[in-house]
Amino acid sequence: MIYLNDNLERFDVEAALPLLSEERRKQVLRYRHELGRKQSAAAYLLLCRALQQEYGIKKAPVFEYGEHGKPLITGRPDIHFNLSHCREAVLCAVSDRPVGVDVESIGRYKESLARYTMNDDEMAQIAAADSPDVAFIRLWTQKEAVLKLSGEGLRNDLKQVLVGFSGRLSTTVNEEKGYVYSVATP
Repeated sequence: MIYLNDNLERFDVEAALPLLSEERRKQVLRYRHELGRKQSAAAYLLLCRALQQEYGIKKAPVFEYGEHGKPLITGRPDIHFNLSHCREAVLCAVSDRPVGVDVESIGRYKESLARYTMNDDEMAQIAAADSPDVAFIRLWTQKEAVLKLSGEGLRNDLKQVLVGFSGRLSTTVNEEKGYVYSVATP
């Protein structure tokens, strides 16, 4: 299940702090800027809501971390989740299978970055698109979601991430609010 908060301007960090685990509260307070605090707290609260609605878990989750730093819920290997955020939105996916998500702001298209991260077929898709900035971000979120699904994170061969991926990818574009998100599952 996907949980999304794209009203971060209304999110009250001070009201959220008592609802966070001690671990997450410390992490939130390490951010120097309010936006980082909002994103971190909002993502955690989306996870809490998802766990309550999907699994009946009311206790705030505590994390352990996998080999590549991907967080896991301590004592619940049957629950998979992934979090992501950008300036406009915070995203959480919870599943009984591995899942990877990425949300990104739609920004100005930079061909130099695209050439570094996209293969020839992807560059052709971007060039043929009505909105190259949206096409680039769509592909970027797909790549990052696939990498987060595996727990690898960003790597050097970004051009090949989607080549041969046999799982499922879904992408949502919200041009009105200025973001794109993708979800990857096996």
